[in-house]
Amino acid sequence: MLTPNQIAIVKSTIPLLASAGSQITDHFYSRMFSHNPELKNIFNMSHQHSGRQSVALFNAVAAYAQHIDNLPVLQAAVERIAQKHTSFDIRPEQYAIVGHHLIHTLKELAPDAFTPEVEDAWTAAYQQLADIFIQREGEIYQQNAHSTGGWEGARRFRLQASKQESELVKSFIFTPVDQQPVVGYQPGQYLGIRVQPSRSDYQEMRQYSLSDQANGSSYRISVKREQGDIDGLVSNFLHDELNIGDEVELFAPAGDFFFTDRQQPVVLISAGVGITPMMATLETLAQEGYPQPVSFLHACEHAGQHSFDRRLHELSECLSLSAHVWYNQGADTDAIAAGRLHQGLMALHTLREELPLLKGDFYLCGPVGFMRFIKQQLVELGVGTERIHYEVFGPHADL
Repeated sequence: MLTPNQIAIVKSTIPLLASAGSQITDHFYSRMFSHNPELKNIFNMSHQHSGRQSVALFNAVAAYAQHIDNLPVLQAAVERIAQKHTSFDIRPEQYAIVGHHLIHTLKELAPDAFTPEVEDAWTAAYQQLADIFIQREGEIYQQNAHSTGGWEGARRFRLQASKQESELVKSFIFTPVDQQPVVGYQPGQYLGIRVQPSRSDYQEMRQYSLSDQANGSSYRISVKREQGDIDGLVSNFLHDELNIGDEVELFAPAGDFFFTDRQQPVVLISAGVGITPMMATLETLAQEGYPQPVSFLHACEHAGQHSFDRRLHELSECLSLSAHVWYNQGADTDAIAAGRLHQGLMALHTLREELPLLKGDFYLCGPVGFMRFIKQQLVELGVGTERIHYEVFGPHADL
């Protein structure tokens, strides 16, 4: 338990953190990977190169320092991060490594300000935060391990089938090598996967949204082929090198973004590969015969990048489903005239009379810029922010 004096000291360092900015996290990651290169088997190095992970970590440290005397404010963030950590198989001993490098980073960047008293306060503060995560992650691990079909840690799976869904997106179906059942999941959650690409010196871990309803025997993920040697390292390995019968390691489904049945109209809004958790939700609603109206709004570049188009038409027979698609280019004029295909950017005001603006739940997934654009439109149309739910691929970002 932190003392009042330690809390005051940590809060007093907020200006120091703000002035250092991402310098802290850049130095931290450089230091940690230099001393503990084995952690490169866990961290997504593409996020290191893009800077997204550094920004996310800095924001998390700053938020913790700001609210250290009112931790319930951080409950949602803790849950989101804890869920992500279990899909990386993060363990208590790794918190000790991170804490060691964080404290030494602060000492090295601000030797005059980081007195022994400040060091003691931050050491206690970090341990308090680590204990919160360790406890919650332990609960998630235990829940997974004791659920029907559940497990803890890595489990071997075999690629049973694959299917090209569009120019950039390919689906992969995995079944367990031990031929035992697999644990269920909430539509919208993701799956952790560990592979060894031929072009990487390290094992690589990623999370991909599950794109089908839970069935107790297999998992399906649908992966976009990313461009570049860094961003596309794992996706290109899956698209080009993983063959039927090959084995991978999977971690139990996780994630705090998922469909919650409130028996209200539902609006699923996506762009690009953000369609994947929406398909899992739509498949689940169809299988359950969801009685409320469902709207499915999707945006992509053109018809060649429109994943699951045929399946969407099939599901429309099982639900009270209204579907609209926006192509940024190349939309067919006859389809536009029919009213369900649109050209350009997604414009929700054109559907003002059709959308359940007063009582519907809105689920968003896609690039951060797209989701900010859509959230702004929804708020302007009168949708309360408590009814807008979203998923960010990679390190979290606020809309």
